[in-house]
Amino acid sequence: MVNRLIIILLFLASPVLSFGDGRLSIHEHRNIRTMAANHSDKLSVLTDLIWRNIQQESVLLRKEVLELALRGYQRMQEQGLIKEGKPLTVIDFDLPSTQKRLWVIDMKSQTLQHTSLVSHGRNSGLVKAEKFSNTPESHMSSLGFYLTGETYIGKHGASLRLDGLERGINDQARSRAIVIHAADYAEPSFLKNYGRLGRSLGCPALPTEHYEEIIALIKEKSCLFIHADQRSYKEKSVFVNQG
Repeated sequence: MVNRLIIILLFLASPVLSFGDGRLSIHEHRNIRTMAANHSDKLSVLTDLIWRNIQQESVLLRKEVLELALRGYQRMQEQGLIKEGKPLTVIDFDLPSTQKRLWVIDMKSQTLQHTSLVSHGRNSGLVKAEKFSNTPESHMSSLGFYLTGETYIGKHGASLRLDGLERGINDQARSRAIVIHAADYAEPSFLKNYGRLGRSLGCPALPTEHYEEIIALIKEKSCLFIHADQRSYKEKSVFVNQG
């Protein structure tokens, strides 16, 4: 009984999950607390809570993708990589560029802060990103977990550097100059005219509206997860692999 109480108290003290958003009843809060017996339960509870909160605003973010993102987020947090209070950003390249497939999630309130269109690399595919690479000059997107870096002013204006954390998967991001920036080919007007977004040299490019606000939110040691349903990635990734 004492051990179980200690586990629950540790769970409630964790910065990963809070219950002060006002969306759940006291009875639901108690039910969630009783589920916190181990790390996997905690991940499941957190996934359920966030997915429930944002489902009405963004039905395109699939629960299984969110769970993978949160699994890696927790591991990055355990390693002390993420700055406290920073949001989680998820991109799902299983979705076509015609849909909003980037989400910024406030991890304090477990609510959605932003959703956006985002472009992929020109050699990754036309409407959907289907091929990925870590190789310089491949002009493809790279999957996996990133730590956001510093901002700078480049040819696309304000831009955000990214550091890939997964060896052989995305760890060449900085040397490849894979950054978050705005681009005219990521605008809704481009989508309307061509039936898809334009493509980058591998960068996740955003429309100009709200992009500076997004960059300001996620810069300097937040978690970015770029997903696609690739078996080879899931087998290699130390962040999502359950082993």
